[in-house]
Amino acid sequence: MTSGFIPTNPASKDEGEISSAPFWPVIKLADLRAIMRTDGTITTERLRHAVIDAIAAVNSDLSGWAINRQGDGYTALADVPSESIATESVLVHWYRRAVYSMARANLYERYLDSTATADAVKDAEPRNLTADDLYRDARFAIRDILGTTHTTVELI
Repeated sequence: MTSGFIPTNPASKDEGEISSAPFWPVIKLADLRAIMRTDGTITTERLRHAVIDAIAAVNSDLSGWAINRQGDGYTALADVPSESIATESVLVHWYRRAVYSMARANLYERYLDSTATADAVKDAEPRNLTADDLYRDARFAIRDILGTTHTTVELI
């Protein structure tokens, strides 16, 4: 009798962190793995690459807002006045959510590669829906920081 259990490699406990401009919080890879339930099947190198892409995209989306806050005299996102929940600035929480969600979506999109089995190909559609959901979560977190609505309306 065979089991449906497929063991995964545990991730390294200390994978390091990724920093960007001093204004933004440092992203700890181990925290991202724990929160986004990303196991050791995603290598640290692949995770770092996805996180760097996510940080670049989120920082770009928030660059004008950050410049204005720095012009107001704030040197870090954590210093910008906001509500605090569980001793953490909500702005810092939203920033991490945006980066984590975007990085995880990037990994979901790229997880299916040329070595995929027939079962993996069959599961690709739900995975794409999950990636879309994660990109939406990232956009919502960015809009929360900007103080704008979650709704996008286009005229046709």
